Amino acid sequence: MKHIGIIAKKRIEAVDLIRQVVDHLAGQGYDVLIDHNLPHIDPRCHPVQPEFMPQQVDLIIVFGGDGTLLSVARLEHIDMVPVLAVNLGSLGFLTEIGADEITAVLKKVLESDYVLDKRMMLEVTLVKNGDEQGPTFQALNDVVVNKGALARMMDLDTYVNDNYLNRFKADGLIICTPTGSTGYSLSAGGPIVYPSLHLFSITPICPHTLTNRPLIISDESIIRIELMSESEDVFLTVDGQVGVRIKRHDRVIVRKSEKTLSLVKSPFRSYFEILKKKLKWGER
Repeated sequence: MKHIGIIAKKRIEAVDLIRQVVDHLAGQGYDVLIDHNLPHIDPRCHPVQPEFMPQQVDLIIVFGGDGTLLSVARLEHIDMVPVLAVNLGSLGFLTEIGADEITAVLKKVLESDYVLDKRMMLEVTLVKNGDEQGPTFQALNDVVVNKGALARMMDLDTYVNDNYLNRFKADGLIICTPTGSTGYSLSAGGPIVYPSLHLFSITPICPHTLTNRPLIISDESIIRIELMSESEDVFLTVDGQVGVRIKRHDRVIVRKSEKTLSLVKSPFRSYFEILKKKLKWGER
């Protein structure tokens, strides 16, 4: 590794930590590219817009919470470079490296003593008025069709590989990856899924029929959702960060993306230890 990029949450309170990391890297002769949105850190850094960073570096260090990492996961060409995610947020299912561990973990990474955890992503296409070339988005966590605060329950015709699945009468529908299973889907009653498994889960939000339970399907499936009810307050939301209003007969098509996100695994704890810590398992 010769070129290392740093992307961080705006207005963070960890500028000193980033400055220490930059000083350590630059002092060892590494070329450090840093998010141009950050305040001046070190004159040895090269400010770069985040969207251009993946093609210029051998490693990206992300400082922030899960939301920061989700935005980084949607960058073009992010699948070309490993990502070391440092948790500065309050929860951090994805950003599993603690701020107090960055020095030890970075040392291992620079010595090529690390393991990558490849996370699958979703590709979602919105088809409006029969236009098959509608906008396409990438998601690491989930794709959600849901209603606004004052909208009524909606009807969502759902197909898997062109096979009719169900008309969900619900407040919405969540399609998530194993990575996203600990997010919105979990709060809606969906299962926790080990992140390396190859599958999607479909979780209805507050379904009118209680027999409409979460469903696990192969990641080779193509899911099609069509809004059948008349409503002016329904949205397609990608990773909770990108939202598009949809109308009756608009279709949402979800499939496995060709992109993956390569996360540097924590050498200090397993996925199950992270779950126990974050979800407070075993506590009374």
